[in-house]
Amino acid sequence: MAKTGLLSVLLAHQKDFGPVVTFDPARDKLLLLDLTAANRNISEDILDDINTFSTYINDQLRTNNAGYGIGGYNEHRTVYSRSKVFDGTTEQDEPRRLHLGIDIWGKPNTPVKAPLDGIIHSFAFNNNFGDYGATIILAQQLDGITFHTLYGHLSLNSIKNIQEGDRINKGDVFAEFGIPPENGHWPPHLHFQVIDDIGEWKGDYPGVCKFSEREKWLANCPDPDIILQLNQYT
Repeated sequence: MAKTGLLSVLLAHQKDFGPVVTFDPARDKLLLLDLTAANRNISEDILDDINTFSTYINDQLRTNNAGYGIGGYNEHRTVYSRSKVFDGTTEQDEPRRLHLGIDIWGKPNTPVKAPLDGIIHSFAFNNNFGDYGATIILAQQLDGITFHTLYGHLSLNSIKNIQEGDRINKGDVFAEFGIPPENGHWPPHLHFQVIDDIGEWKGDYPGVCKFSEREKWLANCPDPDIILQLNQYT
């Protein structure tokens, strides 16, 4: 559903992308995490308390001997009911529930690397409950096509001493997973999203859309696993 130009270029360059997190498929294990209504183990009591939610994620990783949890692209998630950030302006408005990125769940301060060369487009501390927290957006280019990658739920240290326009080279560690007070009050993880046309957005871009607008948003935000290439190991 992504626009043909960017999608074709990303697919053509898959072998050129570096890892976003350190992962050795011969040694490490990934756990596919389901945050939809189909997962009956996630109750409102878990979602309403960040410590309980974090314990749930950590227990899932430990029980399955997984270094990371992963998932979420094009996933219709009830988990967003925990935050008013995703609600409409009135009770009649459709809430946002469809996830546009991939989440990688892991330990606080997990290093985040650039999968290809780019520059810092923008950054911000989106400090609402349930929001991205510390966020960095990189502008990158392949075959003359400019696109953006968004890294959400970072540590506050990740956005210190940086400026728009700073060059980030492929393989550079430029950020890290944040803790709940820094990352929008979520269990530690990275939200990774690919954006074709970012418009006027700076330091922020919707990572969740209304289900009724799914086609439009997915067309502008292709599957991040084209870059990550991690789902094959779940």
